[in-house]
Amino acid sequence: MTTKLADQLTIGQVAERSGVPHTALRFYEERGLISSERSAGNQRRYRRAVLRRIAFIRAAQRVGLSLEEIGEALATLPRDHAPTKADWARLSRNWRDELDARIDALQRLRDQLTGCVGCGCLSLRTCGLHNVDDRLSRFGPGAPLLKPAADGGI
Repeated sequence: MTTKLADQLTIGQVAERSGVPHTALRFYEERGLISSERSAGNQRRYRRAVLRRIAFIRAAQRVGLSLEEIGEALATLPRDHAPTKADWARLSRNWRDELDARIDALQRLRDQLTGCVGCGCLSLRTCGLHNVDDRLSRFGPGAPLLKPAADGGI
């Protein structure tokens, strides 16, 4: 005989199962990333499907996606049941280009830093990442030398 899993979980059960602290769960809820219902005693109760949403949030954070980006993606998923394999595949396709661009930027940063440290000069006069007289400000905020150039170079 198999035991049926509870459809509703307490915040403590969700924290234990997901490895996410109570405080983070409340924060995710305030940001609209997850939702709960209230019991007759005004205690939070989460649908079991929230565990997959939390796993998704944590994985997305690990690859550097902002909570805003995560929230936009989660808004396209069903709230009343666990997302399907097709739902996850769609999100993956949508983020593939963004993740590839981030990987490319990180690889270029790694290669630039390795080259600089490898030559031993650490000179601002010859450093390819140095921005003399803020000449790169015309490209906007951030680190334009680390953004992909149209010709594929840095």
